[in-house]
Amino acid sequence: MSHGSDFYDLASLIVAHDAPHAFEAVVPPIVQTSLFTFSSYEEMVATYRGEKARPVYTRGLNPTVRFFEEMLAKLEGAEDALGFASGMAAISASVLSFVGPGDRIVAVRHVYPDAFRLFGTLLKRLQIEVTYVDGRDEAAVDKAMAGAKLLYLESPTSWVMEAHDVGALAAVARRHGALSVIDNSWASPIFQNPLSLGVDLVLHSASKYLGGHSDVVSGVVAGSKALIDRLRAEAYPYLGGKMSPFDAWLLIRGLRTLPLRMAAHQASALEIATRLKALDVVETVCHPGLANQLPPGLNGTSGLFSFIFKPGVDIRAFANHLKLFKLGVSWGGHESLIVPGEVVLEQKAQPNSAHTFGISERSVRLHVGLEGTEALWADLTSAIEVATTPL
Repeated sequence: MSHGSDFYDLASLIVAHDAPHAFEAVVPPIVQTSLFTFSSYEEMVATYRGEKARPVYTRGLNPTVRFFEEMLAKLEGAEDALGFASGMAAISASVLSFVGPGDRIVAVRHVYPDAFRLFGTLLKRLQIEVTYVDGRDEAAVDKAMAGAKLLYLESPTSWVMEAHDVGALAAVARRHGALSVIDNSWASPIFQNPLSLGVDLVLHSASKYLGGHSDVVSGVVAGSKALIDRLRAEAYPYLGGKMSPFDAWLLIRGLRTLPLRMAAHQASALEIATRLKALDVVETVCHPGLANQLPPGLNGTSGLFSFIFKPGVDIRAFANHLKLFKLGVSWGGHESLIVPGEVVLEQKAQPNSAHTFGISERSVRLHVGLEGTEALWADLTSAIEVATTPL
């Protein structure tokens, strides 16, 4: 999984997108305005007729947001991209723009929990059926896709980190005349470019690795100009989940260091996963990089994975003893985080989540940040010792 100079090539690609900015600024300015005025009646008429493309209102188009969208599109190898106020806004817009009452979508199992809840609540009320399938079983996906309108993918999946042959699944969707959509937040454009594998739309919770500093909540979708134009014309203006100029500016900053951060997350997390796998108190480590062979198109791994303790470990004591790893949701920032599986299972809003998400009550999800491998390993082993020492 070593990429050599690839990271520096990607960093150069990001920087090369820069054009001269106002006042010769190194970074683009934040165009923090709600609306844009016109110099003449004629210009206003031409804009509303579609004869001239220019900003009118920030809910539709903003220069700072547009700069981020262009950067992300270039990284994903897309014709265009569209920014949203959150990852869930990107997910809901990507689905609702292409399915309607009576339609059916197929989703891989163990999708992001809030995507699962969206599918089980709002889509259900709209009479849109969702079928879940093991994404590692191409034949099962093919069978489920008969008559489906959309295939929704994650690879690797949430919590259990099942990695799929994304190109093969996209081909299945295409054979059935269905649109394919993938959440690429885990791998980022650095380690996976689903559009090059045949997927139609790729989306991100930009709050994660794209931002990288845990100070922004945003989402983004990339794909062909035709598909992005449909999103821009239908879901984007009316659902209102627009990206703010300031969030876009933070994401522009994040993209500049994305290749180097992903290399550091990958190296540290893989080392910690390998060491955890060797411990007697650990039953399973769910990290796709431990399989020694990633599926086609997945060219590296990130800092997020999970593991399952064997029975008898006091997970409460383990969590409370950690110092560098903080208890917190989300991931993708500089900080290291844990979420115990049993805490997730106590959410009353979602019954049967253990079956749906594959979460064991003895599991722990880790996000390995940038604090340093040895310091993080010392934190984990100290907490494990406390959690396994008889009272």
